[in-house]
Amino acid sequence: RRLKVRVNIELLSISNPVHKKDLAVRLTDDADPFFLYNLVISEEDFQSLKSQQGLLVDFSAFPQKFIDLLQQCIQEQNKDIPRFLLQLVSSAPALDHTPVSLNVVETNPFKHLTHLSLKFLPGTDAEIKKFLANCLKCLKEDKMILEEKLKKTEEDLNRQLSYTQQSLSEKSRELDKLKNEWTSYTTALSSKHSQELTSEKERALQAQTQYQQQHEQQKKELENLHQRSIQQLQNRLSELELINKDLTERRYKGDSTVRELKTKLSGLEDECQRAKQEVLSLRRENTTLDAECHEKEKLINQLQTRVAVLEQEIKDKDQLVTRTKEVLDATQEQKVILEESTEEKQRHIEKLETTIKSLSAELLKANEIIKKLQGDLKTLMSKLKLKNTVTIQQEKLLAEKEEKLQKEQRESQEMGQSLRMKEQEVCKLQEQLESTIQKLEESKQLLKTNENVITWLNRQLSEAQMAKKLDSPASAHAGGRAAVSPLGMPDRPSFHSSGISHPISPLYAFQNFLEPTHSKNGNSQCPISKVQLNSQLPKLSRCSDAHTVPAAGHAANKENGDQLGLESKYFKKKDDSIPLRGLSQNTLNSEYLRPYLPAKAQPSPKAAGTPASAYFPG
Repeated sequence: RRLKVRVNIELLSISNPVHKKDLAVRLTDDADPFFLYNLVISEEDFQSLKSQQGLLVDFSAFPQKFIDLLQQCIQEQNKDIPRFLLQLVSSAPALDHTPVSLNVVETNPFKHLTHLSLKFLPGTDAEIKKFLANCLKCLKEDKMILEEKLKKTEEDLNRQLSYTQQSLSEKSRELDKLKNEWTSYTTALSSKHSQELTSEKERALQAQTQYQQQHEQQKKELENLHQRSIQQLQNRLSELELINKDLTERRYKGDSTVRELKTKLSGLEDECQRAKQEVLSLRRENTTLDAECHEKEKLINQLQTRVAVLEQEIKDKDQLVTRTKEVLDATQEQKVILEESTEEKQRHIEKLETTIKSLSAELLKANEIIKKLQGDLKTLMSKLKLKNTVTIQQEKLLAEKEEKLQKEQRESQEMGQSLRMKEQEVCKLQEQLESTIQKLEESKQLLKTNENVITWLNRQLSEAQMAKKLDSPASAHAGGRAAVSPLGMPDRPSFHSSGISHPISPLYAFQNFLEPTHSKNGNSQCPISKVQLNSQLPKLSRCSDAHTVPAAGHAANKENGDQLGLESKYFKKKDDSIPLRGLSQNTLNSEYLRPYLPAKAQPSPKAAGTPASAYFPG
């Protein structure tokens, strides 16, 4: 069943012995005074209720949220299918002093969701008595207030009645007096009006005769004026027809010029599209050129040919730009001519408008005789309006053409900028080509110098082998050092670790050349300085800083005139020298280098122990 229930919510603050706040909720029915259910929630009780029902609200905000839910239920109560409901559920079949649960339910087509459920206890006899006593007290207070209001309203109404009765008696007397005065006044007025009417009729007859005479005179004067104005209007109409013929001829001429300009504009647009296509093709070619710049020597010739083709295309585009500029100048001249013609037309139109305004002012003063001429003038006005609309349309077309011309000028400027950018890119490509060519020449020079070094070392190796064959007994007496190096390495080793085998490298040939050949001074033992050849040969010092001493073992060669050692240009330090990699450091360590160095490359005793990079630059 459904009931209308009154819900009272109060916050009770208790200060003795501890300051607390409790929420008191009361359910009552106005029809049933014994229907009373109470609920008191403290802060501790609210924490347990919050944990049980999963509430997200604090105790301070809970009363307002509960009131919001009740208001939603009140809004939905008159609907057939309400969304929010208040359910009062009891375990007993009737509400007979049993605890009750109040549920706030939201209905969905899928499920009924209970947002809040509160358990209420029925009121005891004492509570019901207190509630009824409060109700009686409130009713008595309301009754006393209503009785006082009734007394006040009765007194006011009695006063108003007495006042209205007195006013009615006074006004009835005034009406009688007014009626008597009105009858005497009407009789006097009727007599006066009859006399005035007779006198006025006589005056009207006299005025009528005078007005007729004046009207006849004015009529004659107006007829003469109308005839003169008709003649003047006819003369002006003939002049206007001549002016209209001139305007039509000028309009036809303007249409012809506009068509010519349209054809020229279409041609210019086609040329611009072609130029755009060429620009796109040039951009693609530029991308290919950028990729090809990083290739090897074989692509240099192709780049040069493409640069020549690009220069020819740029020249062609310059010619196209000059042509487009000439066409634009011609169109601008035609535009100036058209503007002058439009200004003249506007002046003629202003003159015509002034004349038409004067004619309309004069025609309004005319009478019924000129109505036919007014119809003719209206037709002329409509024709003039049509002409004005035509001229306005022509002005709009001219404005559109000016916008198109400006767009074409902008496009031509953009084309010029793109051409300048391409010229700059071509210059950069040429500079890159020149730099690559210079690098190639430098690399070729380095290769030539390396080949000269290799030939000189091979020649020295062959001479050393010949000397070894001749001086084999002396080398055997010296302890068999001609066949074996101080590190115990064979005469022609194969470098497995470094990947070098039989063709002999220049450094290995030079090492074999430095074997002992003491044929003349066999018993003399000179101090041997250990020379180390570094594998990274770019870090070389200049040969001019190294001190050289004459070698005793090569006196015979000097007598024959064979100058051992390289020229001074091969001992200069170069930043672009190529390091010799792949030779292990053990193969380059030799204790017998110093006595057998050439005269120009032999180190001094003070410089013993310095790396071989100081004497053998790259």
